[in-house]
Amino acid sequence: MADNERNLSITLKNEPVDQDDVIISIGTIFKKLKKYLLLWIVSAVVIFVLSFGYATITTHITKAKLTALVSFSYDGIEKGLDPKGRDFDVNTIKNPDVIKNAIEELDLDMEQLEYIRQGISIDGLIPKDAIDRITTYRSILDNSATPSLSAAQAMLDVTYYPTQYKVYFDYNNTTLTSGEALAVFNRILELYENYFYEQYGYNESLGASITAIEYKDYDYSQAVDVFASNIKTLKKYVRKLSNEDSSRFRSAKTGYTFDDLYEVVNTIDTIDLEKISSIITINNVTKDKDESLAYYDYRIKSLTRQKAQYEEQINNINDSIAKYQKDEIFVFTGDTGESNMHSTVASDQYDKMLQQKIDLTAQLAETKQNINYYTERQTALKEKKSSSETDVQKVESLLDSVYKKINDAVALISETSDDYYKNVTFKDAYSILVPATDTTIDRVSRIVNNAKMPFVILEALGVAVYFAVAFIEALKADSKKRKPVPAVPAEKDETENKDEKEKK
Repeated sequence: MADNERNLSITLKNEPVDQDDVIISIGTIFKKLKKYLLLWIVSAVVIFVLSFGYATITTHITKAKLTALVSFSYDGIEKGLDPKGRDFDVNTIKNPDVIKNAIEELDLDMEQLEYIRQGISIDGLIPKDAIDRITTYRSILDNSATPSLSAAQAMLDVTYYPTQYKVYFDYNNTTLTSGEALAVFNRILELYENYFYEQYGYNESLGASITAIEYKDYDYSQAVDVFASNIKTLKKYVRKLSNEDSSRFRSAKTGYTFDDLYEVVNTIDTIDLEKISSIITINNVTKDKDESLAYYDYRIKSLTRQKAQYEEQINNINDSIAKYQKDEIFVFTGDTGESNMHSTVASDQYDKMLQQKIDLTAQLAETKQNINYYTERQTALKEKKSSSETDVQKVESLLDSVYKKINDAVALISETSDDYYKNVTFKDAYSILVPATDTTIDRVSRIVNNAKMPFVILEALGVAVYFAVAFIEALKADSKKRKPVPAVPAEKDETENKDEKEKK
């Protein structure tokens, strides 16, 4: 029985662990994340409070810019031109006169004017599709080894001039409160509309120059000439407005059309001034006979030189017209290619020369009439005696009446044209799309915007630290579990020990 028994000996051997291997359990990481979760939440709340506290303080110390959106809409703005065809300068929005008027209306310190002007900045808004087109053509032109004229022209064709502008007001360098800054900024944008109409609407300088005349400083005949010159200017201006007006505009304020106003001015010219001129000529009404004779002589000589100049210009234009080759048009028909039809057409240059001839001819005729008029005055003054006191008083009274009529006509023209420009020509030429605001919601929005960046940065840093700590702690824990156990010598089997003892 004993011989048949077999003894089993088992030896446990620990495999050596490579000390350079790093083994980490995902489960351990999650345990550590859970362990430090509360700490991370507390730190996130602290970061939130600190970020918004910082943003609130900085927003209060550094005042945010006020922002408004304005728009221009008239013929030419899409080409970067003003209503008179010149380069448009949007910086006229911060014209010192406009700012001054706003400051005066709000009873603010006038010393703030320059600080306000420097604080206003303007950016044009260009649509994305326009930017894409410009960028594409420019890229093609820059990358081409041999840039073509067509490519350059294509890029010029997509050049975009903004019609909408963002207007900013940074009032940190002023002593204005947020409420005062908001009020003066919006008022500047509103008053700019009046400035725009004054610049491109009714010609204020024209009216001012006419009404500022001191006609009593002149001799009677000279005063008539001054009035006649001013009336001529008024007639041209009103006729120009009448030609521009295709709607036959009638002002709701004055009840006049531009054709009506032309007749008002023309009546003063053809009736009132003619009457005064005839009295002066027939009765030799003058303050100084010798001075009047010298004036007539000067006017006759000056007009004679002008007459010769017009005649020379007309002759030159006639020669140019006679030598000008009109554009020819040939129409070819049939298989032979022969011309069956032929005609000539006038070009734009030819039409311009014809118009110049017409204008010069009219000016020449007017000059000849004036020469005859002054010659008759001069002759009558030489041959006849001086006028009586009654004639002098009558002429002075009539001149006063004409002066008043001219001023009334200027006022009517000004009011009617202002009404026309504001309600027809420039009805939507300038508009404030979005006025500046500074409400509680705006202030909170600025605080949120200012807090975003530091909050995101600090929160990202906190998350990184949170995961790093959890990872390191998990690594340490798993490393302890996997340390090598020292090998224990296997105990001999009890039976083997007994046999050895028996042998001994």
